[in-house]
Amino acid sequence: MRAVGLIVEYNPFHNGHLYHLRQSVKLTEADAVVAVMSGNFLQRGEPAMWDKWTRTRMALEGGCDLVIELPVAYATHAAEWFAYGAVSLLEATGVVDAFCFGTESGELAPLLQAAEIAASEPPCFQALLRNQLDTGVSYPVAYSDALQAYLTEQGHAAAASFPFNTPNHTLGLHYLIALKRIKGAMSPYTIAREKAQYHQESITDGSIASATAIRKLLLESESLEAAKPFVPVSTYRNIQSCASTGVSPVSWERYMPALMHKLLTINTAQLASYRDVSEGLEHRILNAMPELGEASFGELLSLLKTKRYTRTRLQRALLSVLLEHAQEEFTPDKLAGGVEYIRVLGFTERGRTLLKRMRVTSSLPVLLSAARPPEPYRYLDLDVRASNAYMLGASGRHLSASLFRDYREKPVMI
Repeated sequence: MRAVGLIVEYNPFHNGHLYHLRQSVKLTEADAVVAVMSGNFLQRGEPAMWDKWTRTRMALEGGCDLVIELPVAYATHAAEWFAYGAVSLLEATGVVDAFCFGTESGELAPLLQAAEIAASEPPCFQALLRNQLDTGVSYPVAYSDALQAYLTEQGHAAAASFPFNTPNHTLGLHYLIALKRIKGAMSPYTIAREKAQYHQESITDGSIASATAIRKLLLESESLEAAKPFVPVSTYRNIQSCASTGVSPVSWERYMPALMHKLLTINTAQLASYRDVSEGLEHRILNAMPELGEASFGELLSLLKTKRYTRTRLQRALLSVLLEHAQEEFTPDKLAGGVEYIRVLGFTERGRTLLKRMRVTSSLPVLLSAARPPEPYRYLDLDVRASNAYMLGASGRHLSASLFRDYREKPVMI
């Protein structure tokens, strides 16, 4: 059985995801789909609008066969480590033959060429990157500019003109860098995104919209019907089910009381100890607190945002404060050690067959629950704690029943 791997958030699983999934199966001639999916908090430093079990059900009903969890330590990190964690997990299953990701262009060759260079990070490239960062631009912009400058210096003019700084090209590049660094055997493929780009908030098509646009629509609309044209029937059914219990939609605003408590009772040194709080950001955050009016998350971001401190960078920093993720726990050396296990969130009947194979082929222990792991796993403990924090904003009146859900929840089976 040939399997293709997908790296996803599915917040929510929409028609564009369905198109990508089906095209990935067709392109790779796969018989099954394995998705590595972020948990309750996502790569841009924000809570998922729906919890990871609901999104797992969306994924399985949408065509995935096996869903495994990308731990919060990687799921909420910048592109380099998000990609490293996800690609490493797919490779570690031993059952994934290829992986396929969406890009703005659908071109793989320039990304492969750049990844060959960037994977080893030669001294000349590192110097160019430092020079770009010294100009005050954000890290993604600095990385892209340094890479293009390096490719130009090395005589790769065609590759140098490639738009590496677009969201999906950035992620795709880092997926390929990760594949090279772990010496993975999976074959990479890419498919061009159709009709809606990653961060596109506007809706320009009758059936395809980005997840960003769909979430915006749901938060601003008084009716769930507004999202119905852009998601599969199964996804809409899950959205309705969550809304009926008052659980969703979840947004950063639900976590403001907890975040404000931390920011109002912390000193500069303590704040600077959290991941992604650096380069003076701790002073900027604490200096902004007296200026807050309604104490909304949007207002806080507006006060903090600069050319260097992008919205995503700020959200990741504030999420680290909320989850108490210390800098020292997320050093490159520790992250490079990878995940110590594979956590299964759900599977279909075909996925059950894959899971049986995976128990033999996997280079890591396979867990169906967070309860009683064979040994203490640091990233698993972080996931349990993150899920508890998530439930503060996502469980409504049912908080006590939602805490430590990771210990009780069985994989979703379709």
